[in-house]
Amino acid sequence: MSSTILSTKILTPPQQELLLNAGLGFVHYNAISTKCLEFEMELNLDVYLFTSKNAVMCFLKRYPGDGHGQKVFCVGEKTAQLLTEKGFTVIAFAENAQKLANIISKAYRAYSFLFFSGSLRRDELPKSLKENNIRYKEVVVYETLLNIKKFERTFDGVLFFSPSGVQSFSVQNDLKHLWGFCIGETTAAEAKKYTNQITIANKPTVENVLVQAIKHFRSND
Repeated sequence: MSSTILSTKILTPPQQELLLNAGLGFVHYNAISTKCLEFEMELNLDVYLFTSKNAVMCFLKRYPGDGHGQKVFCVGEKTAQLLTEKGFTVIAFAENAQKLANIISKAYRAYSFLFFSGSLRRDELPKSLKENNIRYKEVVVYETLLNIKKFERTFDGVLFFSPSGVQSFSVQNDLKHLWGFCIGETTAAEAKKYTNQITIANKPTVENVLVQAIKHFRSND
């Protein structure tokens, strides 16, 4: 009997095909949603700092137009690609906030930052900026909403793409006996509060999370 997994993010048709071609059944839904907020920003800081594509999209909704060479740091390769496409100059990016914090504290302590964040952002980055006496101002540009849903059926594994996605799923569902497939270290750190059975993607992409799930269940057939 084929395994069935739950994705806490709606998958694109090509992503769905990847699972179906591997003989895996799946259910998918959005465990979280985001809502852009009204905000104002200070203009006397050197560099913009984004930790998600959601923050970039909400910034551009409030201040449309190209980046005109504005210097930015960000988390995630896809976020960096989006910023570059919009005319920003990406100085550095990392796969998670902790690694980006390390880069900033080692080489860019003289900069001042305007940090665009979400309502449920993690503490690693602002904590590091404070500890290294780096000047920054935080602006919350979107709210993360948990789409809480109880599943009556069982799954063989769950795909997680953010810490808040783990939180949302775990409100009404037990993860203890399920295998969690996580997009990165910070998501895995949240999942480890509920299960010891975790696989972390080699690259922080949706596709690689799917590949890890496929490899896992093929090896266990």
